Amino acid sequence: MKPELLSPAGSPESLRAAVQNGAGAVYLGWGEFNARRGAKNFTDEEFAQALRYCHERGVRVFLTLNTLVTDRELPAALETARQACRLGVDSILVQDWGLFDLLRRTLPDLPLHASTQMSLFTSGGAREAAADGCERVVLARECSAEDTRTICETCPAEVEAFAHGALCMCYSGQCAMSALIGGRSGNRGRCAQPCRLPYGLNAPAGKAYPLSLKDSSLAGHLGEMAQMGVDCLKLEGRMKRPEYVAVVTGIYARLLEEGRGPTPAEEAELEQAFSRSGFTDAYWQGTHGRFMLGTRSPDTPEPKALFDAARAAYEKDSLRTVPVRFTCRIAADVPSVLTAEDPDGHSVTVTGAVPEAARTRALTAQSVEERLMKTGGTAYRCTDITVTVDDGLSLSAGAINALRRDVLSALSEARTAPPVRRELPVPPLPEEDCRADTPQFTLSLHRAEQLSDGLLACSPARISLPLDVLAHETALPQREGLIWCAELPRVWRDRDEDLLRRWLDHAASLGVTAALAGNLGHLPLLRGTGLTVLGDYGLNVFNGRSLAYLKDKGLASACVSFELRFAQIRDMPKVLPTEAIVYGRLPLMITENCLVQNAAGCRRDREGPAVPADGPCRSQQLLRDRTGAAFPLLPAFGHRTEIQNSRPLWLADRPDFRRLGLTFARLRFTTESAAECAEIFRAYREGRSAAGDFTRGLYERGVE
Repeated sequence: MKPELLSPAGSPESLRAAVQNGAGAVYLGWGEFNARRGAKNFTDEEFAQALRYCHERGVRVFLTLNTLVTDRELPAALETARQACRLGVDSILVQDWGLFDLLRRTLPDLPLHASTQMSLFTSGGAREAAADGCERVVLARECSAEDTRTICETCPAEVEAFAHGALCMCYSGQCAMSALIGGRSGNRGRCAQPCRLPYGLNAPAGKAYPLSLKDSSLAGHLGEMAQMGVDCLKLEGRMKRPEYVAVVTGIYARLLEEGRGPTPAEEAELEQAFSRSGFTDAYWQGTHGRFMLGTRSPDTPEPKALFDAARAAYEKDSLRTVPVRFTCRIAADVPSVLTAEDPDGHSVTVTGAVPEAARTRALTAQSVEERLMKTGGTAYRCTDITVTVDDGLSLSAGAINALRRDVLSALSEARTAPPVRRELPVPPLPEEDCRADTPQFTLSLHRAEQLSDGLLACSPARISLPLDVLAHETALPQREGLIWCAELPRVWRDRDEDLLRRWLDHAASLGVTAALAGNLGHLPLLRGTGLTVLGDYGLNVFNGRSLAYLKDKGLASACVSFELRFAQIRDMPKVLPTEAIVYGRLPLMITENCLVQNAAGCRRDREGPAVPADGPCRSQQLLRDRTGAAFPLLPAFGHRTEIQNSRPLWLADRPDFRRLGLTFARLRFTTESAAECAEIFRAYREGRSAAGDFTRGLYERGVE
């Protein structure tokens, strides 16, 4: 079966360009809760018109409500969804767990799609989203053909994959670089794209762009994607101009329709429309490296001839029409009758004027057909017609034209009528109040060497270590009241899960009793292990509804997003014990590419998917920006890289975090030595000021 082609519609003109060039569906933003708030997007009137325009032509419309939403914003986000549902939107893309839970409970007949911002890249995560009510799962851009095939084979929901457009260096939904550096959150639709700026590895930023990837183009893999069961191919580009949308949509639509790969001329047109040093299909091929990097000069000339031709074509509004069949009956002494039928099963009938006896020239079936066939200027074309006319009758041209106009209007009403959907009341939150008077300190360590007697003497409530670190430990010191926790990899693949389960078993044998889950796919991985499941920061908890959702999933606590302000955390309904990070270098990115390997080269561990046991990416590496700020690079499971903020978060001298109702306050140790970890913990217990350069994070200033 041919996959649906989903095109971006950042404006009404882009929507028309997409529809006229063969899109099967479009995705667009309406209101304040979408991940491309910088696009023109749609006014209320334009949104209603867009739905009618698309549905009249057989194109589906998906609304993007895929940003994180605060408790105060949830009612407005729900109302946006309600209005869209009433107008007949075909689905809503969601990132926020609280909004997702609210929509599935209050608008149960409205299809929901798991946005790529949910960071889903395993079959377990995809199945979990499907079991919770997602009709479709949008996979991470980093998924390979192997990953995608595995998910398609096991996921009961539809699978959507990105086929063309921009690649972010960080996994979608896990990037905090724009938020922490400039206060503009990618999770809130305001990304400033710091990844497109120059950086230097262990050197001042020069002319290298180690975070800027080429655009992806999978135009040569569409047959393979269709064969493995990908249900929808997404084209990225809501921030790009309508002519770009027209060119790219038109080429991909032809490739799908004709079941072939692109010609050299089509490849050239795709590159002219927009590219960054060409294209890449590396992630799909299951590889990565510096060859994926690419930039685009602001002086790149517009492909005027290509764009002028594309615009001239879609502005005619005649490239996309719906075939209809007419059946007309004109008989003496009764109103004339015209029926229109479309391929989707709609059939409408209208009546018109009563014919008169002919005084001179009698009406013929051929003359009626000629009038009815004139559907120009509408969304329809007549492909078949049957006309029956009694002898000796007369009917004016105006009356026949009116029949045609009326029947097509009636057909449009039938095609654009919103479906009847239930609207249920907002369910109350659980009655539990898990607010605590004073939070207990928890620790997360990056290396086992950071553990010391001095650290243990401070009596943390919990210590977590990465699961791949625990895998190499033979014993853990036990203390009364201390909980040992395994921190699961933020990114992994289905092929890694047997290894991760073995490591979990080993961790349990060491006395580990809990696990930090930062991804929906962690939950099926942890079921049956006997470990207490705790929500990590990767889940992006932004409101009390998200806590309620995770409580229903069986989590015992959850860490809230570090993009929230103190007041927002304070006012969050704490239906689940809540944790916040109060110290440490906050994670800016998690990347599929090993940045050290791209810049300097390093050796992959041949014995497994973990980071190399030796090589430069295990030692301290720094990424420097144009201001001289240095961002430590930490190795992550699967030979990936996690970029840390240049300055640690310091709140020891701020009593605010102790009055938020938190159950746990986490000290996140990354680059610190064992002695520094213990000293920082003591400073927090005593409420001391910071000794060096630090940040208050986003807890005071918040994000856009």
